[in-house]
Amino acid sequence: MLTTRITEFFSVERPIVQGGLMWVAKAGLVSAVSNAGGMGFMTALTFPDAESLRAEIRTCRSLTDKPFGVNLTFLPTLRPPDYSAYIDVCAEDGIRFIETAGRNPEKYLPRIKSAGIKVIHKCTSVRHALKAQRIGCDAISIDGFEAAGHPGEDDVTTLILVPLVRDAVDLPLIASGGFADGRGLVAALALGADGMNMGTRFVATREAPVHENVKQALIRHSEVDTRLIMRTLRNTERVLHSQAVDKVLEIESSGTPSIQDLIPFVSGLVGKEMLEDGDMNKGTLAAGQCVGLIRDIPTCRELLDRVMAEAEEIIKTRFGRMLS
Repeated sequence: MLTTRITEFFSVERPIVQGGLMWVAKAGLVSAVSNAGGMGFMTALTFPDAESLRAEIRTCRSLTDKPFGVNLTFLPTLRPPDYSAYIDVCAEDGIRFIETAGRNPEKYLPRIKSAGIKVIHKCTSVRHALKAQRIGCDAISIDGFEAAGHPGEDDVTTLILVPLVRDAVDLPLIASGGFADGRGLVAALALGADGMNMGTRFVATREAPVHENVKQALIRHSEVDTRLIMRTLRNTERVLHSQAVDKVLEIESSGTPSIQDLIPFVSGLVGKEMLEDGDMNKGTLAAGQCVGLIRDIPTCRELLDRVMAEAEEIIKTRFGRMLS
């Protein structure tokens, strides 16, 4: 068993965190990760309102007695969600950990912290990590350039970013971006992180509530099969290559598009439909370069058992031989 600042921070057995996955991180997947000894995070904005989130939290509690948290992403939008209501539900229903992402969470921290909830802020740069520490976040999750979704605009890989952040901040640190197996976990720890975050890898598990076509696409594609879209809007997103993604890139290359030009392809609701019906050319699917490492669809328990066995073999056997 590996004991790190992250296992102690979350009171879990394994230093593995399941990242917030829009439309995917529901009670079934989250509880499976937590029951397997990792730290599951439910994605608040998957649910249309705070009361729907409350119901899902209670469903998750019926499936596990292990710790789990809630991801709350602050994004620019024409109709901002009622973030305060989501936070109130988390406080009222005993959530102990909130992972914030996107915009600066500072204005919401007093309410969150007053409820005794610890905040893990997802960052994409050293400067953002320093700001998160300064405003009172309790831990940092740092996304390298390999990561799915929004890896920031600096294009710094995990190999460089994690040790830089470790040198800059004193908080417990989770490495994210490019992780899918035990080798990645050992690498994350060697770079100075206290645990690793996996997002894309958990989509290709039995418990992930997505169409089988989506899981098979993650197995079928390689490390060179992701693309960066919305760079022209400085809202870069790493997604799996598809016909819809090619159309987005074509629109972006034609001039100075607005978000409205891209909405038919990048809308969250279109993505939700794709996850449900399996039409992989309908919209865009956030996916990291770690797709090259995904070769099967295990249960969350099987996946975490394998990750830990591989990591412990490397540390005890391989490294042991090298040192001797």
